[in-house]
Order: sequence, then C-alpha cells, then structure tokens
Amino acid sequence: MAKIRVVVVDDSALVRSLLTEIINQQPDMVCIGAANDPLQAREMIRELNPDVITLDVEMPKMDGLEFLSRLMKLRPMPVVMVSTLTEQGADTTLRALEMGAVDFVAKPRIGVSSGLKALGTEIVEKIRIASQARVRRHVAAAPTPTAVRTPEGGTSAAPNANSFSRLSTEKIICIGASTGGTEAIKEILVELPADAPAIVITQHMPPGFTTSFAARLDSLCRIRVQEAVDGQRILPGHAYIAPGGKQFSLARSGANYVAVVDDSPPVNRHKPSVEVLFKSCARVLGPNAIGVMLTGMGGDGGAAMKEMLDAGSHNIVQDEASCVVFGMPKVAIQHGAASEVLPLKSIAKALLERLQSAGVRHRI
Repeated sequence: MAKIRVVVVDDSALVRSLLTEIINQQPDMVCIGAANDPLQAREMIRELNPDVITLDVEMPKMDGLEFLSRLMKLRPMPVVMVSTLTEQGADTTLRALEMGAVDFVAKPRIGVSSGLKALGTEIVEKIRIASQARVRRHVAAAPTPTAVRTPEGGTSAAPNANSFSRLSTEKIICIGASTGGTEAIKEILVELPADAPAIVITQHMPPGFTTSFAARLDSLCRIRVQEAVDGQRILPGHAYIAPGGKQFSLARSGANYVAVVDDSPPVNRHKPSVEVLFKSCARVLGPNAIGVMLTGMGGDGGAAMKEMLDAGSHNIVQDEASCVVFGMPKVAIQHGAASEVLPLKSIAKALLERLQSAGVRHRI
C-alpha cells in the first residue's frame, strides 16, 4: 500500500523537526518535505504533490489563513491546521475549517517538544483521516443571515426569514458530528427559525475550542447557541454544545429536561462522546427526540442512535456524497439507525417539515 505523503509547513524549525519525526515513525506515512513559510510550501506542493499538508496558522511572509484560502481555491487538498491553544487561535482555526481545512491539532503554548510528542497519536490519526477526506474547491459563501436580537436579549427571525409558526416545541433535535462537523452543524443551524425546538449537540472538539465555536454560531443563527452548563434547563429556541473535554447528556427534572455536564471517562475514546449524549436521548426523550448524525470519522454514536430509533425517535443521517468523512454516518446506517439518509443541504428543510407536521398534529 502506498504511504500517505505529507508536507509540513511551520515557521518553527523545532516543530518542523518534531512533526517530521512523528510522521516518519509511522509505517503508513512519510514526510516528503518541510517548509518554513507558505511561499516555500507552494513550490513544494507543486513539485512533490503531497496527499496531505499540515499548516501552521501563524507564519511570516503570508498568513496561514491567506495561504489556505488560495490553496483551496486553486488546488484543493486535505489540510490539517496546527493551531495554538488560545482564544484567538480557536477563532482562527474555526475560520480555517470554514475555508476547507479538514481538521486541526492544538499545539501547546509551553513545552512544545514534549507536548507535540504527547500529541503524536492524535496528529497521525488526523493525517490518516485527512488523507481519506472529500475535499472540495472553496468558494466564498453567500453572506449568512445574522441573528436579530430583541432589546430584551431574546431572538427574532432575521428579515425575510421563513416563518414556521407551528413548529413542535415538544421535540428536541439531537446532533452528533466529528470531522467536517463544524461547517455541517452551521449549515443546519443557520436555517432554523427563532422558534425552533431545543437542540443538543456533541461535536468532537478539544477544550478551549467549543467556547469559540458556540460564540461563532450564536452570532450567525436566529436561535441562541451556547456551551452546555451542568444543571441548566433545555429550552426551545436554544442550542447547547457539549464543552470540549467534558461529557454531555440529558436528564429529566420534573417536567423539564436539563443538561448534565460532567468529567466522566472517555467513551469510544471521545470526550465529549456522541454515544453518551445519544444514549441519554434514547432513555430520557424517547419519541420526543429527532436524531441527526453528521460527517465524522469512526463509529461514535452509531449504536446509541439505534437505541434512539428503538425508543421512538426519527433519525436523519447525512449521506456519503456530502460528508467530509463518511465514518459515523456509515456506522449508524449499518446499525439500522437511520429513518432517512439525506444530503447535508436537505437536512434543515427535512427537520422543519417534520417539526411543522408534528406541531400541527399536536395542536389538532
């Protein structure tokens, strides 16, 4: 089997050396070049034609985001971003994912040598995933309608937004995603009106990044979006994202649903884990759940999604053609957990139609 050919782009000689060593220790990949700036990287990519590149966010001569933007327009290829674990680094990383980067690794701010070596398994796993990803030419998206806030701090539909006045608020939408999921989740949430039912989300992400992810979505959506907080009520018109490095599930408290955020162990090697959230949705919500499985590597959540279906939920699974990585959706389908399999662009519409139908039935 041909090895995965990787080019490392980083302005730090130490980081380039460490990443090269980590990559070359793997039997299935090889570092074929290491560039200290985007201009050198451009020539290496042209001459060596790598399968994957790792790209530092902050570099001289040309900003990493600017280079990524040009690359994804002219020569789309799998990119794993190497980001700093800071608030600014998280915001920049989310912009990189919007531009088409497959995934990212957060390098430590101190102890780079020992920190990167400790992250070796994660780094090479993400390179493997990236090598299998579907990468599309990046085209600047049309402006996304931003949320319109009322003086009281609530939300209202943006101008010209579709009105769905009979959506069922009895339901809760339960979303699981991993690689490619940040953009897939955004594409769904920006289509939902302010009176949408509650949404609970587990997206595989490390600590420090889910805060920026939630804030980014909150600025774009008509619903309110936030990191889940232990013990808070789950309310219509709100989306709750599992905090990185924590497990997120649902519980019942009288007539209310509440968030449970704790430090319990990883499940399927993930923390947060889709399996944890979906198992609780099957147990607590039953037929009041609508499950959504989006793009991602591995099989986290597939078995639990079948438990949701058996408990009465309606489940939507993203189709292969629109996934960045068809791992988690494929496993959910193999478990028999899918009520329907749809392209990403059709999922928000399907959710609204189902909620509208349920709302009409509920009122009749």
